[in-house]
Amino acid sequence: MFEARTIRGRLLLQLVATIAVVPFLIPVVTMVARSLSGSGWANYAAVLAVPGFARFFLNSAIVAGASILIIYLATMAASYGFSKLRIRRKEIFFWLMMAALTLPEVVLIAPLYATAVRLGLLGTFWAVILPIAALQIPFTVLITRGYIDGIPDALFEAARLDGASTWRVFWSVLIPLARPMAVALIILVLINSWNAYLLPKVFLINDDMGVVTLLPEFFRRQYNDDTPKILAAAVVTAIPTVIAYVALQKQFERGMAAGAIK
Repeated sequence: MFEARTIRGRLLLQLVATIAVVPFLIPVVTMVARSLSGSGWANYAAVLAVPGFARFFLNSAIVAGASILIIYLATMAASYGFSKLRIRRKEIFFWLMMAALTLPEVVLIAPLYATAVRLGLLGTFWAVILPIAALQIPFTVLITRGYIDGIPDALFEAARLDGASTWRVFWSVLIPLARPMAVALIILVLINSWNAYLLPKVFLINDDMGVVTLLPEFFRRQYNDDTPKILAAAVVTAIPTVIAYVALQKQFERGMAAGAIK
């Protein structure tokens, strides 16, 4: 971690940080400015007037909430097993899971669609929630296992000596100690599930099951797109994730740093 003790060092560090942030701010500022062109704030009014606007947000909240719950529980259980339990060939299983990180979402659309049809999940939220969870769990396990490796084994051994079962140790020892990682997982999964586009587009075939990332579709035309309204819809879509990150920024950074270092 960088630390500047002199005024000159702090100014130099601030200058470097500002220069590094500018390339990321330019697209955001351009998007917001372009969304206000033409009709101005009326572009945002048009987005809010989209039929079923509130339903779009509710559907995204359902997908994000269910994904967070499934991924959190599966990640903690898998990380606990890979880190602290004696399981035969667990490293082989771990690296097989890590191999799933190399599979892009678009490559899996065809088999996922066939599976959803066979299981009768097409047109339901589960057709989106389960693939989102499956695609994110390998990465969340990767960062969470590093954090759990840093928890002393003596704490778990003490709980077992007191008669606690494996399940009891998981709930009463690991979960409380892994709270810093919980916030990091929530933010990561929220951003990825809230911004999901391809899976909802393919699997949510009913008109009343759209998510917020599909809002720009209302302003696309056959020959000419209404770009300011499309960008206004993109800004509105991004607001919840921005608010969540700003509100939980410190806890998120602590959790990610703890998982990376340990």
